Amino acid sequence: MDLGIKGKKAFVSASSKGLGLGCARALAEAGVDLVMNARGSDALEAAAADIRSEFGVNVETIACDVTTDAGQQAVLKAADGVDILVTNAGGPPPGMWHDWEREDFIKALDANMLTPITLMKALLPGMMDRGWGRVVNITSQSVKAPLAVLGLSNAARAGLTGYVAGTSRQVAGKGVTINNLLPGIHATDRAKSLDGGVSEKQGITVEEAKTARCATIPAGRYGTADEFGAACAFLCSQHAGFIVGQNILLDGGGVNATL
Repeated sequence: MDLGIKGKKAFVSASSKGLGLGCARALAEAGVDLVMNARGSDALEAAAADIRSEFGVNVETIACDVTTDAGQQAVLKAADGVDILVTNAGGPPPGMWHDWEREDFIKALDANMLTPITLMKALLPGMMDRGWGRVVNITSQSVKAPLAVLGLSNAARAGLTGYVAGTSRQVAGKGVTINNLLPGIHATDRAKSLDGGVSEKQGITVEEAKTARCATIPAGRYGTADEFGAACAFLCSQHAGFIVGQNILLDGGGVNATL
């Protein structure tokens, strides 16, 4: 399917690996020029070089911590005039309710709620002026079905979801859509970290932890960054202009809910 976005420009945060990279690659395959961001320059430059070589699009890289004021200024300067914004950030560390102090919540809110809001606030006006834009926020299945050990993520991402619910309806009339993608477990470094935590806590191997987790997923496996990226690219396409303020699960059926 021709997504109709060849020649558009996108900013994808945290896109040197994992789900962010999957989104960047899918957009590049559709002919979209990219501004890519990550904290580590080596992985970022390697990912960008691969995308340039494989898809022939323009790729600009900004190595910085996008949760900081300096990082946000750097990426927003490079992202000025983009048509597509994909926000993404690694999840906060797991734990239980009694483990976290105020500082832990502030860090989680900065990374998983306030930074995406800052990027949207800066870039939405230009999209509205041009009469077209797409925003996709990568959140989590925990927005719909909270996970006890991911309480920091539950709280921060739910806050972002509430912000998007109201904001998306305010900008849709200008040709701009905002939607959220809610991943379940995917074969990324985050999954390895979570499986490693289970392995250590239960005294089992990482592979045994993964097998046990797969057994809880109706699809029987972890998702891939490529299929996640494809879903993101569709939401960014010309065909998705009537999808507004939605929270779309990509979890292999893991969340057991009718709606």
